[in-house]
Amino acid sequence: MGVEIERKFLVDLKDIDYKKYPCLSLEQGYLATKPVVRVRKENDTYYLTYKGKGSLSREEYNLPLTKESYEHLLAKADGNIITKNRYLIPYDKYTIELDEFLGKFAPLFLAEVEFESVEEANSFKAPSWFIEDVTGNPKYTNANMSKAL
Repeated sequence: MGVEIERKFLVDLKDIDYKKYPCLSLEQGYLATKPVVRVRKENDTYYLTYKGKGSLSREEYNLPLTKESYEHLLAKADGNIITKNRYLIPYDKYTIELDEFLGKFAPLFLAEVEFESVEEANSFKAPSWFIEDVTGNPKYTNANMSKAL
């Protein structure tokens, strides 16, 4: 069990060489969106994730899956399967997770930053290439994107 505290931003990448940073390949499908129940492939690791209510702060549980279990559950996912590259960019004491959406949602890029507390999240000084905080905007949740037409 854990609590996820994160903020999400739209970005302007014209001055950022993001491809020089480590990258993960992600694929995820949603079995439910209220509450969020998701299966994810992260390179060669597989998870089932439950997320509670909230946008800035919410409960999150990750359970390991086998490849076979992941593929079985992914076939049962509703809506769009989300695929993206995640670049891990150091910034002060944080790691910016820059998501480059592929397929249907290309050329969308979103940056996420995780925090230890809500107070820390609220006092975060974003880099200049973060152009809009979309933490509370339901349009930019992966769960809602999975339902987009």
